Amino acid sequence: MSIRVFAPASMGNVSVGFDVLGGALSPVDGQLLGDFVTISENDANELAIDVQTIGRFAHKLPSDPKQNILYDCAVAYHKTLAKRGLSHQSISMVLEKELPVGSGLGSSAASVVAALYALNEFYDNALSNHDLLLLMGQLEGQISGSVHYDNVAPSYLGGLQLMVEQGNQLCSSLPTFDDWYWVVAYSGVKVSTAEAREIMPKAVDLKTALKFGQNIAAFVDASHRGDSELAAQLLVDVIAEPVRGPIIPKFTENKQAMLDMGAIASGISGSGPTLFAVTDNLTKAEQLALYLQDNYIQNDDGFCHVCKLDSQGARREANRGTV
Repeated sequence: MSIRVFAPASMGNVSVGFDVLGGALSPVDGQLLGDFVTISENDANELAIDVQTIGRFAHKLPSDPKQNILYDCAVAYHKTLAKRGLSHQSISMVLEKELPVGSGLGSSAASVVAALYALNEFYDNALSNHDLLLLMGQLEGQISGSVHYDNVAPSYLGGLQLMVEQGNQLCSSLPTFDDWYWVVAYSGVKVSTAEAREIMPKAVDLKTALKFGQNIAAFVDASHRGDSELAAQLLVDVIAEPVRGPIIPKFTENKQAMLDMGAIASGISGSGPTLFAVTDNLTKAEQLALYLQDNYIQNDDGFCHVCKLDSQGARREANRGTV
């Protein structure tokens, strides 16, 4: 048996919701922007976990398989099974690493989500959605430095997810605006999530805290009422962007260029350096993408996509080489 799973890229924060809002991304040209994981049975006599990495950004990951997050995912999943009195077996896992590391597009989250989703499928959905999401947050937190769900939740569940984290409810799906296009441009410069969090202030003043709370509450309200104009106006980051924006090469001037060209909002995706811009017009989105391609991309690792929000989240895909 062989199972191949895709998990989409994601935007954390989405400007207005630092650590509490995230959206999954799907390019409008039909490309799949995210990571793939294939899991299959391994004939090893002793219980073993074999991990291999291929794909465009495979060379950015450690060469030692035991330092790969997929190995940690398998170990953690198997331990969870053992605690429940369930057995596990030797497995082989292949990561197709198509998202750049440190891009602000939920790269580690996509790998974790694809791995744990594939493991759960392989073991006949032994864990509930809630338990699986908890495990996803735990594993992604090993890389980013703290447990937060604003990347793993949308990558797993799709759409625009608001983090709730009350009782058994970790997140809630928000209504979205179908006519919005999200232009995302990765410059090619790596930004460590852990380091990006390190430069954040340990506390914010009361005025900033009140503004943050007002903005996210009003954005949720506007989303539920279908008020796209107000929702766009509220896509403002008063927490992270004032600190991170100035240290991301070419971000500030390109964000302003997006707004000058008619974008209804623009900001940092996750910890950066990916920049996003929002418009409700496809022609305008393509114009913004061309501008960013010429002015924001800094090396061959960079790319730009016009996206909608991915409503599906993680899902099984055809195995490589099959139809």
